[in-house]
Amino acid sequence: MKIEWFGHSSFRLTESTGTRIVTDPFDEKKVGISYRDVSGDIVTVSHKHFDHDAVSAVAGDPTVIDKVGAVEIGGVHIYGVMSYHDEKKGALRGKNIVFRFRMDGVEICHLGDIGEELTPMLAELIGSIHILMIPVGGRYTIDARQAKEYVDLLMPDVVIPMHYMMDGYRTEFDELDEFLDLFDQKDIEYVDTDEVEFDRTDFDGERTRVMVFKKIH
Repeated sequence: MKIEWFGHSSFRLTESTGTRIVTDPFDEKKVGISYRDVSGDIVTVSHKHFDHDAVSAVAGDPTVIDKVGAVEIGGVHIYGVMSYHDEKKGALRGKNIVFRFRMDGVEICHLGDIGEELTPMLAELIGSIHILMIPVGGRYTIDARQAKEYVDLLMPDVVIPMHYMMDGYRTEFDELDEFLDLFDQKDIEYVDTDEVEFDRTDFDGERTRVMVFKKIH
């Protein structure tokens, strides 16, 4: 399966069968960074904010999933779990959906704009995963320290940080380095592109790698 990063919290996950899932598309005019032409079969929306729910930016008449629960589309299993966008049970910024995907035998979790610390119940619902897409920019989501706690407790094989400060943003977030500094340099991989392909055999469970994608478009 292939993962492409479009910036912020938006990725496209493509299974070998061709099924394509776009996560949290954003409004480039309001966010301040470009959003390239994207098409997909499915769009998942973690919550209804302009930087996560610009469904109209995705071509292809996709099926939109913005509710919790389990569904299977095009051979892909999708499971949405309710969580909170802040540490006060949604009183500040509302709710957030954590999505888990199973594609080509790979378990992927996209945390959306999660703002609460990881509880035992949420950890159990997320379960064992290979790839974790996690916000690390703080201010409106969990910060670097909290994100590291998620990583330590969930123990994914691969961590892909998202939702951190980039040139052009109209909103201030924390820098990516604040998260990366919490890891050994040997466990950080800088990818000189915005896409990576994974196979089930790529994951041995022996260590956690942090993969930093480069936004090309």
